[in-house]
Amino acid sequence: MSLEAVVLAAGRGTRMRSNIPKVLHRILGIPMVAWVLRSLPEGVERVLVVTGHGMEVVEGVLGASGVSFVHQQEQKGTGDAVRAVLPCLREPWILVVPGDMPLLTTASFESLMGHHFGEGADLTVLTAVLEDPGGYGRVVREGDRVVAIVEEGETSPCQREIKEVNTGVYIFSRALLEEGLSYLRPHPPEGEYYLTDVVSWAVGKGHKVKAWSLKDSQEGMGVNDRVQLAEATEVLRVRKNRSLMEAGVTLMDPRAVYVEADVEVGPDTVLYPWVYLEGETRVGGGCVIRSHSRIVDSVLEGNVTVLDACVIQGSFLASGVSVGPMAHLRPGTRLEEGVKVGNFVEVKKSTLGRGTRAGHLAYIGDATLGEGVNVGAGTITCNYDGFAKHPTVIGDGVFIGSDTQLVAPVKVGAHALIGAGSTITKDVPENALALSRVHQRVIPNRGMLYYRKRKGGEG
Repeated sequence: MSLEAVVLAAGRGTRMRSNIPKVLHRILGIPMVAWVLRSLPEGVERVLVVTGHGMEVVEGVLGASGVSFVHQQEQKGTGDAVRAVLPCLREPWILVVPGDMPLLTTASFESLMGHHFGEGADLTVLTAVLEDPGGYGRVVREGDRVVAIVEEGETSPCQREIKEVNTGVYIFSRALLEEGLSYLRPHPPEGEYYLTDVVSWAVGKGHKVKAWSLKDSQEGMGVNDRVQLAEATEVLRVRKNRSLMEAGVTLMDPRAVYVEADVEVGPDTVLYPWVYLEGETRVGGGCVIRSHSRIVDSVLEGNVTVLDACVIQGSFLASGVSVGPMAHLRPGTRLEEGVKVGNFVEVKKSTLGRGTRAGHLAYIGDATLGEGVNVGAGTITCNYDGFAKHPTVIGDGVFIGSDTQLVAPVKVGAHALIGAGSTITKDVPENALALSRVHQRVIPNRGMLYYRKRKGGEG
């Protein structure tokens, strides 16, 4: 059956206490409304997103999602929001979904559609049964027949005891929706138009109104404040981690691993507690990522080891690379096969060739290093002259002694040696030894004189 979806994303979300439109608050790296869009089933022909508060921001974020936008001039309730969409509707069946329900799954939408069309209904309401139904509209039945949905503020004491609630998700026939919306009247004190009133009207007109209840009532949760945002994040985090484990990834403590929605992890990779994988990160199989490491928008091929407390951003790590502990790879870093970057090493916008090693205490920025280079402790590529960044190029097999400064732009030829403690300001030819040490002076007994003077001062 031809069906299009209307996603309601116009609300201000005052309880979030935020300048960010509510539906754009992120869960596992993506806006909550994007979770709704991703869960819509394949049978949906077109998606219309109703925007209002912060419309420019919402439309800017979702513009690449292939959806169409309809603007609600004033936020006067769900009925008014859907009424704004009426001139744009094409299909005979309309799925209405709030944009703040990130826990809904594709399977639940498919079940709702199956029930609706299987029953030959004119209108079907998606419901949930909650132990604590506070804050939700109640589904009023006479036997199995739905007769009304009553907003909590308008419920009688008896209706308040009902545990079946309205989730705000509906399937309407377009003809019913168009006629029913014309009968809506504003509710005091805010003058809002409730889409739920269409249900009561449809029952009164003798239309076939059905309800389908979620098997997992948790999916019916809307996000209205920061507490609910955290609760929804926890549910989706558990789902993501479970899917990784089912795909062959080992999580040493699933409660303490944070993996965002679009991250991919290969089988036989081991994630230790307090690992954070974010953005569009891709981790191959057989990797080990130790605790307190954060990896963002990076690619790790197979059998990569990331030791404790590393930060990796916008980088590529080839097979067999080892990083850390306490290393920082900044955007633009590329480590080829077998590279080792050790503790307190920072790499930025640089390529390290196969088998190159920077074991500790180094800064490599805007540099290209060949294969088999040894970078000694305390080595720095001085890439910034106060006005611009400059490149350093180091050939294959170069040995750089400890505490060396390479003042860019500079090139070091293949298999050259740089003596420890050197400051290199000129190009070094292949196979050469470069030294730039100040002549050492030794003054006898000066150390003892200093010691005696200091001791006397303390006395």
